[in-house]
Amino acid sequence: MGMATETQFHVLAVDDSIIDRKLIERLFKISSYHVTTVESGSKALEFLGLVEDNQINKNLNPPSISSALHQEMEVNLVITDYCMPGMTGYDLLKKIKESSFLKDIPVVIMSSENVPSRITRCLEEGAEEFLLKPVRLSDVNRLKPHLLKRKSREETQIQQVEEQEQEQQILEVESEEGIEVVEQEELEQDSTQQSNIKRKTMEEISPDRTRPRYNELTMG
Repeated sequence: MGMATETQFHVLAVDDSIIDRKLIERLFKISSYHVTTVESGSKALEFLGLVEDNQINKNLNPPSISSALHQEMEVNLVITDYCMPGMTGYDLLKKIKESSFLKDIPVVIMSSENVPSRITRCLEEGAEEFLLKPVRLSDVNRLKPHLLKRKSREETQIQQVEEQEQEQQILEVESEEGIEVVEQEELEQDSTQQSNIKRKTMEEISPDRTRPRYNELTMG
């Protein structure tokens, strides 16, 4: 999945009510978001790539995608209804936060019931916000800082990775240069030793052994 653009974030909206899904989709589109809507927690997990094979029901309708490029975009926010048949919004929240590669995605819970214990439990589990239905445009605007905060954190992490890679490349270059210097020094030492050995050998050879004596030549 690629990075979202500066102003176009990708929202995954989860609600078993088609009316509420349409409302959420329209509100986020007004704020220039890409929106994917699904009708259940299991479909949300399937879209996120976190569903088990035996949980996939191929007879269910595919998710409603507002952008043909959704597969090239990461999901920047999950907003889910609390009360849904099968998997509740709280269960979906827990599964996302338990995932090592999805846990940083902001999750927002919405409900038509104002139950303090329910709200507290969701916030303690890691939900960014708990919105009361009907969701309004002002609620959507409140979520922007959470998206920007996550994006800034991701950019910082990317920058740290790039810096580490640059440092590693520098170390590798320095190591290669060091090896080349050592090899050059060893070659120079070998050459010096060979020259010394050759000179010493030549010095040990007597001139008398290489040329006949003058006296012997005259006598002959």
